[in-house]
Amino acid sequence: MTDPASVQGGILEPIIAQQVRHYRAELGISAADLAARTGLSKGMISRIESATTSCSLTTLQRLAEGLSVPVTALFRGTDSDREASFTKAGAGSVSVRSGTQYGHQYRMLGVLKDLPDAIEPTLVTLTDASNVFPLFQHPGTEFLYMLEGRMVYGHGSYEYEMEPGDSLLLDGEGPHGPVELRELPIRFLAVRDR
Repeated sequence: MTDPASVQGGILEPIIAQQVRHYRAELGISAADLAARTGLSKGMISRIESATTSCSLTTLQRLAEGLSVPVTALFRGTDSDREASFTKAGAGSVSVRSGTQYGHQYRMLGVLKDLPDAIEPTLVTLTDASNVFPLFQHPGTEFLYMLEGRMVYGHGSYEYEMEPGDSLLLDGEGPHGPVELRELPIRFLAVRDR
């Protein structure tokens, strides 16, 4: 039997075939059911799932809608190169933010430049007992995980006494920030979506 990929001369057909079969099985529907959902013939579904035909963009869109997945899900596995960010212990770029003037140090632990919605992990170090603390507000969410020291952290009208091992997940739109530094130095991991 001839390999379908060699018949088509491409790598997309087998990947699309595999993804269509996978998502159809996940839904627990037959090829005939998928044909009815998409308006494609049962024969066309069979050819797609056996990788013996190439799909038009319209067919891909109809398949994605029939399988209730984004079109991009049908291409998963086509590329293996993905962006990653590795930071050695003690490394990472130091960034200047509004809290820097109050004794806060922000060390970025990773950035994915090609993914604008990627999370932003930052190691925050507070070494200076200051009476003035900035309040932060930003879209999205933020997660704090205490590593060292003790502080009271405010979010809206609430205050949380935090010590190593404590965590706080908050809505970034609410004003938030340290209220009282109780035991220095303070280090915590802050992870927010951009």
